[in-house]
Amino acid sequence: MSDELSLQFANDAFYIAHLNGDFAAMDAVWAKDAEVSCIHPGWGPLTGRAEVMESWRAILAHPDPPGFEYRQVAVQLHGACALVLAYEIFEEAFLIATNIFVTEDDGWKMVHHQSGGCPPEDADAPERTVQ
Repeated sequence: MSDELSLQFANDAFYIAHLNGDFAAMDAVWAKDAEVSCIHPGWGPLTGRAEVMESWRAILAHPDPPGFEYRQVAVQLHGACALVLAYEIFEEAFLIATNIFVTEDDGWKMVHHQSGGCPPEDADAPERTVQ
């Protein structure tokens, strides 16, 4: 499998875990060796695996999570580091996310996720969508 395809798979795994409220799957997406960080919309920065994963545990445990879809906009490979820019489309918000990955022994793992408000996506953006 190409690096770009395996990176897209890792990014899809992140969003599928989020959409399914699956903490174990979310935990598997994040790096175990590298330092991690996360900035959820409206939150301050979270650093360290324990703090980041506790935030996801709380978010994914919500009894009525909002549905959303994401559309991948761009993948950039930089050797053992890569980033994915993706639109996150909620009923009440239109967000843009930056997802940064590094390679670990078992493939691409997320080291940073940041999401915040933005204008609606460009109509020419690629149509990779997971719902």
